[in-house]
Amino acid sequence: MLAALVRILGLHNFDLAEDVVQETLLQALETWRFGRVPENPGAWLMLAARNGALDVVRRERSARRFAPDLSYQLDSEWTLVPTLDELFVDSEIRDDQLRMMFSCCHPRLAPEVQVALILKILCGFGTRDIARAFLTENAAVEKRIARGKQALREAGTLYEIRTDRDRLDRLDAVLAALYLLFNEGYHGSHAELPIREELCAEAMRLLALLLEHWPAAPPRAVALLALMCFHAGRLRSRLDDAGCLVLLEAQERALWDTALICRGVELLERAAKGDEVSEFHLEAAIAAKHCLAARYEDTDWRGIVGLYDLLLRVKPTPIVALNRAIAVGQIDGPDAGLSVLRAIPQSGLEGYPFFAAAMGEMHRRAGRFAEAREQYGTAMAKARSGAEAEVFRQRLASCE
Repeated sequence: MLAALVRILGLHNFDLAEDVVQETLLQALETWRFGRVPENPGAWLMLAARNGALDVVRRERSARRFAPDLSYQLDSEWTLVPTLDELFVDSEIRDDQLRMMFSCCHPRLAPEVQVALILKILCGFGTRDIARAFLTENAAVEKRIARGKQALREAGTLYEIRTDRDRLDRLDAVLAALYLLFNEGYHGSHAELPIREELCAEAMRLLALLLEHWPAAPPRAVALLALMCFHAGRLRSRLDDAGCLVLLEAQERALWDTALICRGVELLERAAKGDEVSEFHLEAAIAAKHCLAARYEDTDWRGIVGLYDLLLRVKPTPIVALNRAIAVGQIDGPDAGLSVLRAIPQSGLEGYPFFAAAMGEMHRRAGRFAEAREQYGTAMAKARSGAEAEVFRQRLASCE
């Protein structure tokens, strides 16, 4: 809704577009709360947003200017309604989302501001969600978004993608935002929702839309979609009937979506035909190793460690180092895994529960149950949701 409204009202009226979206959602709450939910809620919302835009233009066109390239059509009552109808067809809305994604990646803005804007405007993230994704404070995120919105207003018009160079300059921020969107759905920092499949689906939809409009997109974009396919293929097995998270080793592989995993393989092969090896290539290759193992015991851990070694050169983050240490522990035993874990700098991992959980698992496998219980207790205290805490509680109970 926001992308379509900004296209009509103009970037300089961004706040007005947000107001129309809020009014549309409030109208839905009032209309639907007594069980009168329409068969197609999305279409209902878009129609209500279109009507809201029509009201705003009629009410304020003498006092405001709207999108410069639409000024003539919006100024005449003869052309106003047909113009809005054309702009709210599905194909135009999809194009508006792409324009909005790339508009958010203004070169004047730092990459973290660009990504925060995309997550806020196009993906519906709240300030707390973005702060968790960046491992930062709410106030810092609010400042980033405020700076980003001001830059959008000053830009005047939505970004039109004219050449490959234009798109390449902004592509990495778009991919980073979609990666974070998918991860938020897959790993779920939400207190009540450990997995949010709709966020995963939206990230995949937006990325597929980008590739559809840009068939010659760089291989890293294709590799990211392959990574998403591998992870999405395992979503059905990540929660049990009671809503508790299921770790990879205990997942029922018969529940995995083989069609999605096969699509991931095809996309990864396509991405490998380029002349680059990105973090997304390596993460997708690691995910493929997990998905293609018939049983957990058949996992190619040595190959996974080798891929993590390469990934650490491209993306030297503590989370990557943590995942590599877990894989080392699978090959060389829990004490070797502990040694690698202890060497990881703690900056950025202070509130991350899976570091303590990995330490607890290594101690448990080595038979040091008191140390394991202590680490699992720390992980429970840092858990971001009840589902995460329950996983750590079960592991702690196994140490009794």
